[in-house]
Order: sequence, then C-alpha cells, then structure tokens
Amino acid sequence: MIYLRSMKKTATTLLLLIICTTGFSQTKKNSPYEWDWTRDGIWTGAALGATVTGYSLILGKEDLTEAELQRELDNQDNINFIDKWAVGYNSEAAIGQSNIPFAMSFASPFVLLFDDDVNEHTAQILGLYLESLSTTAGLYTVTAGLVNRSRPYVYNETVSMKRRLINNGQRSFYSGHVAAAATATFFAAKVYSDFNPDSPSKVWIWAGAATIPAAVGYFRIKAGQHFLTDVLLGYGLGAVTGYFTPELHKTKESLIEVVPSAGISRTGDIYRGIGLQMTF
Repeated sequence: MIYLRSMKKTATTLLLLIICTTGFSQTKKNSPYEWDWTRDGIWTGAALGATVTGYSLILGKEDLTEAELQRELDNQDNINFIDKWAVGYNSEAAIGQSNIPFAMSFASPFVLLFDDDVNEHTAQILGLYLESLSTTAGLYTVTAGLVNRSRPYVYNETVSMKRRLINNGQRSFYSGHVAAAATATFFAAKVYSDFNPDSPSKVWIWAGAATIPAAVGYFRIKAGQHFLTDVLLGYGLGAVTGYFTPELHKTKESLIEVVPSAGISRTGDIYRGIGLQMTF
C-alpha cells in the first residue's frame, strides 16, 4: 500500500503547487504544450475517479484460505518459464532498496523546474504531471483490484502463514511501483526533450529515465513482490503514459510562408510570382 499512499501524497502536493503558481492562461506562447481545462479536467477527473474505484476494489479483495494456498503451491509448476525462477523470492532488504530509486523517480520531474524555459510554465507542467500519474494510478488500481495473482513470496514456506494468506499477497499483477516510476521518469525526459530539442544532454536524460524504473523493478522482484512479467508490463504501461501524455498535448502551430512561384502556362507564357504556403 506504500505505492498508493505515495500517489495520494504526490497528487495533493501537485494540486497545491498548481494553485500557488501562475495560471495556465498566462503561460508563454513558446511552450510546446497546450492545456484545455475542459478536456484535461475530464481526463484527470476520470483518472482520479478510476483510482478511487480501483482502490475500493483492492480493499474489498478477500484473503486466501489455506485450501486455496495449497492449490497455489500444488500448481506452481504451471507458472510460465519467464517467471518461474522468481518463485519463492522474499527479501525485506530489497523492499527498502526499491524505495530509493522509486523516490528518485517521483522527484525527477521537479528537477525540470531548474530549467528556465520549463520554469516559465510551472503550472502547466505540474498539471500534465498530475494527469500522467493519475492515469497510471487509475489503470493500476483497477487492474490490481480485479486480478488475483499470488506474489512470489506466497510460495515461500519460510514466510509466515498470516502474510501469505492476506489479500495483499494477491496483487502481483502488475507492478504499480514500476509503472509509477516509469511514468515519472519518461515524463521528465519527454518534457526536457521537447523544451530542449537540440540539447546534447538528452541521451543521458533518457538513459536515466530508462534505468531508474528498471532498478525499481529489479528490487521488487528480489523482494518477492512481483514476477518478471509483472515488472515488464508495469514498465511498458508507465513508459507509454509518461511519454504520450505530453506528446498528446503538443501544440499544433500553423505556419504561413511566402514562397516564390515560377513556371510556364498552357499557352507557353513564362510567369513569375509569389505564393502563400500553409503547413499545419
């Protein structure tokens, strides 16, 4: 539940920052993004609503019975070969280690505010960040609330029976920590790249964006919280959301150019002139 608490704290912080910073209507024209209160209000509101719905589904999930646990143990040979090697993993130390890159990922978009160009559009960027995170949270909570998949530690007989039976052990699919981390870092890299398209630092920014959620995933597997496929799906969904939320808000500027025009008419006369060319 640490992920859900972190999401709620982050959402609250972003809302306060948006209220305290310059309004969207005052952002400069050179922002690569545009914000529409109707469209984005509905989008963000629906995502937050889905998050609340999914959270209620998670809270309502039933614990495993001992008979159901035994069936899980009897059928563990049927786990696919991609995931089977992680069966039984359990490490409290790895849980703590995963929280380090996880916290770094959430903070990464705020580092963008040290960029003067980005800082001129603080409220807009924070709004897009909240929209990205709420989308990821909505997808994750609804999925985690509807799908039951035992975490790897459930198969470890050295783990206490109480922990193995509690409903939290049925939320392996998919990794919300990795999804949130990938959303945050890919969002930060995408926004930096759009504001600084010619920056030579982009390759390092994107390398960091890819590495941080991968580190979260590695430690979550070692902790016995998720299988590899859970991490891969969370990574993919988070990366897509973090990248395409800003991309879908890119401004579509019309450009009118004066271009020379010359040629030969049907009657054989040579003509020269100018024309207007519009691209959009």
